[in-house]
Amino acid sequence: MLYLFLVSDEGIFNLLNYITFRTGAAIVSAFLFSIVFGSPIINALRLGQGGGQPIRDLSLEAQLSKRGTPTMGGFIIWLGLFIGVGLWADLTNPYIWTVLTVMAVFALLGFFDDYAKVKKQTDAGVSAKLRLLIEFIVAGLAVAFIMGLHGAHTPMGHAEWGGLTDLAKNIAAFAPSTQIEPNDQAFSGGVALPFINNYFLPLGGLFIVFGMIVVVGSANAVNFTDGLDGLAIVPMIIAAGAYALIAYLSGNFQFAAYLGIQFAPGTGELAVLLGAMIGAGMGFLWYNTYPARIFMGDTGSLGLGGMLGIIAVAVKHEFALIMIGGLFVLEALSVILQVSWFKFTRRMTGTGKRIFAMAPLHHHFQKQGWPETRVVVRFWILSVLFALMGLATLKLR
Repeated sequence: MLYLFLVSDEGIFNLLNYITFRTGAAIVSAFLFSIVFGSPIINALRLGQGGGQPIRDLSLEAQLSKRGTPTMGGFIIWLGLFIGVGLWADLTNPYIWTVLTVMAVFALLGFFDDYAKVKKQTDAGVSAKLRLLIEFIVAGLAVAFIMGLHGAHTPMGHAEWGGLTDLAKNIAAFAPSTQIEPNDQAFSGGVALPFINNYFLPLGGLFIVFGMIVVVGSANAVNFTDGLDGLAIVPMIIAAGAYALIAYLSGNFQFAAYLGIQFAPGTGELAVLLGAMIGAGMGFLWYNTYPARIFMGDTGSLGLGGMLGIIAVAVKHEFALIMIGGLFVLEALSVILQVSWFKFTRRMTGTGKRIFAMAPLHHHFQKQGWPETRVVVRFWILSVLFALMGLATLKLR
């Protein structure tokens, strides 16, 4: 909102025309508000929750010592994020509102899940089937809306949004042999493949199903990762930083043409939103670092994962999420493999067997005797490597 009121082509307020400046301002604003209001939020949640988040008995001493710690720390993140976006983002941009809507609905689902767990003092919250059903419905609607934006606002499209019609003419004159797919339908209903230039795997209407899987899978993968102090938020900050760069490059024609990646007009503004997430995430880490004063809870993890998934769809870099969010993928796979193998061996032999000592993967290493801080820091290191691998695909094509 501050951006809309103060932006100008003259004087110091000309800085607001630059996405990079507003992204940095969003990081600082979100961080400061999260830090200032974090402690009061924690105190209020501790008073309201009494016994705090129920801790499942995993036969891990480190886990049992966390009893009484309040959950729903996602509220700290959302406060900083919404303030950062409200101050510095272009609120007329439809991508911003689409991402915020998905994020808010997923966060609300997480809140209901956390509330049910705290109220009942059990680790069983909202029905998983009901939660997944709502997640898929919301994701499907959001992906369908983004397909419409992609179809209308590609350079070869005819919609007049943000001067894109004139931009298309300039592009045609500037770069007749453009790298950008000239078929709007292929762009909006196709999947860009890593390492391949100027090609979209045509899915048509099935792209909605594909996008739903990306969004819901991302949300629940982050949710699985949130199990140790600081474990989920730092990889999320790293992934957000990587996608902020991708959004900025994808939303700028010259950079997109140079790198040979798909140009998605308007998506550059998502860098500001991701900047706010980075700042808010750092503010939350201030209180979530070991030993944590508060847990993120599903209130935070589902919303953050849903946000990352829908942004990957918006900037047409869905497969890059597998690498950039590699740690989340490993955590989710460990759960899927553990449960599937246990059920299979129990059906075949009558006795269920496990691949890991415990799933998700971070608990496996705890069972191997690793202290919590070692697990967390080493997983942070892996997150940096995964993000760098994902960003490398921007040029390796």
